[in-house]
Amino acid sequence: MRIIRYKKNEATLQLAVVNNESFVFDLPYPDFMSFVHDAEKQGKTVLGFAQEFTTNEPVEKYENTILTTPLEAPEVWAAGVTYEKSRDARNYEATEGKLDATTFYDKVYEAERPEIFFKSTAARTVGPGQEVYLRSDSNWQIPEPELGLVMNKNGKILGYIAGNDMSCRDIEGENPLYLPQAKMWKNSCSIGPAILLADAVDDPYELTITCRILRHDEKVFEGMAYVNQLKRKLDELVSYLVLDNEIFDGTVLLTGTCIVPPNEFTLNDGDIIEIEISEIGTLRNPVKQLVKKESVAN
Repeated sequence: MRIIRYKKNEATLQLAVVNNESFVFDLPYPDFMSFVHDAEKQGKTVLGFAQEFTTNEPVEKYENTILTTPLEAPEVWAAGVTYEKSRDARNYEATEGKLDATTFYDKVYEAERPEIFFKSTAARTVGPGQEVYLRSDSNWQIPEPELGLVMNKNGKILGYIAGNDMSCRDIEGENPLYLPQAKMWKNSCSIGPAILLADAVDDPYELTITCRILRHDEKVFEGMAYVNQLKRKLDELVSYLVLDNEIFDGTVLLTGTCIVPPNEFTLNDGDIIEIEISEIGTLRNPVKQLVKKESVAN
């Protein structure tokens, strides 16, 4: 059971539930958290409440909708070096290809405390079909396909979502203190296409993540991983995010990537990124190169 938002018309975004047969049923709520709060107020599970609306007449088939972000996530956070593949890629960046070198990325991978960093705000986050941007001062950029956790303000996992943590490998590799610049800029994060309700998932570690990159209608990269390759538990990552920290209803935590294109690969203007997570769907975004602005003297 999934929750989506789609374009009802030019001016209206409609919240809806999608059943297992991919039929769409409109929900009488302005946003995902309003729907969740009403379910809780009535003493119902979110899944059970969603199922009640699937007895109505469906309005559309899922594949015919024009989707947007399923929710306006007030904040998007991300966890790093949570998979062995990610650790190896970060080491390659930091040591200019000397894979036998030990770095602070190894220490993070083995440490009790995970790496958690601020990734995006609602204004910087795009949804299905919208462009993700390439930073103008980087020459080595990749998508990072990740399972995202949709949470309430107490850190309860309400659902799962696909996320793209766009990353500049050259900027992060130059100096770890450049991480915010390597991770956050306009349209550097995408989420979607749907929220898979947590109550509908028996075991999130059995979900699969696939990433495809298309260039001129040809596939130039494809990789697949299982969430069970994650070194840390999902609840563990959440516990560190909320420790002595205030988060907000609808916050998303991206849990790290296990799919990294070859070291010689970088995204180009016009590429298409597809991130597919089983039971959630495919998040598809075109890539646009930002043009470097000339500095303006005061």
